[in-house]
Amino acid sequence: MNRILVVDDEQDICEILQYNLETEGYEVVTANSAEEALTLPLSEFSLLLLDVMMGEMSGFEMAMKMKDDPALSQIPIIFITALDTEDDIVKGLNIGADDYIAKPLSMKEVKARVAAVLRRNKVVQPVADQIVRYGGLTINRTSKVAQLEGVPLQLTKLEFELLQLFLSNVNKVFSREELLDRCWPHDVCVIDRTVDVNITRLRKKIGEYGKQIKTRVGYGYFFAG
Repeated sequence: MNRILVVDDEQDICEILQYNLETEGYEVVTANSAEEALTLPLSEFSLLLLDVMMGEMSGFEMAMKMKDDPALSQIPIIFITALDTEDDIVKGLNIGADDYIAKPLSMKEVKARVAAVLRRNKVVQPVADQIVRYGGLTINRTSKVAQLEGVPLQLTKLEFELLQLFLSNVNKVFSREELLDRCWPHDVCVIDRTVDVNITRLRKKIGEYGKQIKTRVGYGYFFAG
């Protein structure tokens, strides 16, 4: 079931949206400020309906915080607001919003746009086997984010794929040929040395866990558990 977070400082709007969206089969949670919303587990939501003009932190500011967070940046956002000038709409879309609905609201329009955004983004809720953990290392296969002690790692796509493969197969040795086949695009021509270079970079980026990526001479690499 898709979970939707409605953030608006007008309680009656929250209640109206919650009622109408729940009749469509969504699970809906409400918050009356951006500050309150940011205390919630945002990564668990499929979509945010976000008012712009609120208290100390505006919806635009909250959206920018989310877009700067790799774990939250892919969550779709629909702005709902009385600000409907072209400049306001462009600003919202430039921040990364997926849609923009002006007040007063038409519930028929809201339902249609929510369904369209969810369909377009094909949001899948994280499930247990999409999270891989080893000590302080965590990989989220859904959001493609790797963290070290809760801090996002700045990994390239190849480094992420290598780390994901190693952590999902602790103590399993992979030859260079296997790593190339499983982590590199098949239409790219690379040499064995490319694997070595990327392994070296990955070791440096994962702190103390780097020493656990070991070389089995004559065979390949493995993550020692």
